[in-house]
Order: sequence, then C-alpha cells, then structure tokens
Amino acid sequence: MNSKAEKSKKNKSFYIIFGLILLVFFLSVNTDLAELSQHKAINIPFGFFYYTLGIDILVILSWLLIIFNRKAGVIFFPIFIMLHFGLHNYFLSTYLYSDITVLFLFIGLGLLEIIPRWKYLR
Repeated sequence: MNSKAEKSKKNKSFYIIFGLILLVFFLSVNTDLAELSQHKAINIPFGFFYYTLGIDILVILSWLLIIFNRKAGVIFFPIFIMLHFGLHNYFLSTYLYSDITVLFLFIGLGLLEIIPRWKYLR
C-alpha cells in the first residue's frame, strides 16, 4: 500500500510539471498566432507560419509521447523547441523567452521526473 501512495505522488508531480511546460509553451503558440494575424502589417513572409505552426504541432505531439512514456518524445521535445526558437531567430530576429523557459523547465524539472522512469520507458 505504501508503494501505491508513493507512485501516485510521483505521478502527480510528473503531470504538474509537464502541464506547466505545456502552459508555458502555449505562450509561444500565442506569439505565432498573433504574428499570423498581423503578418501583412509587420511584413513577414506567409510561409513562415506554416513552418512554425508545423513545429508547434510536432512539439505538442512529442509532449504527448512524453506523457505516454515514450523515449522518442523525450528525445524529440527539446529538438523541436530549439528548432522553433531557431525559426523565430532566423526569420524575425526575435529571442523567444518562452522557448528558453520551456527548455529550462524541461531540463531542470522534467528530466528530474523522467530519468528515474527511464528504464520503464518504451
């Protein structure tokens, strides 16, 4: 009985941390959607939004893989976040603090929850 209580406690922090990571990532998605609505006023190429929103979808899919305990999600999540950051930096010369915050939360808190479970991941 004690192990079940400990396991549910670990699951609770796991979901809280990854919920926080997704919440902060939605700040980046909001930035992308705001730029999409103003792309003519700020003179951004329209194709940029297909790239960034595609990467946003891939980030959310990799986040779901992490939630369902898949190693591929753990590997692809930071790669897609850095790719999203790089697209903003290349096309708009903007430094998205939300992407850096997501990486900080993933590396600083998320991996603390994932590493003990690593041998159980598929």
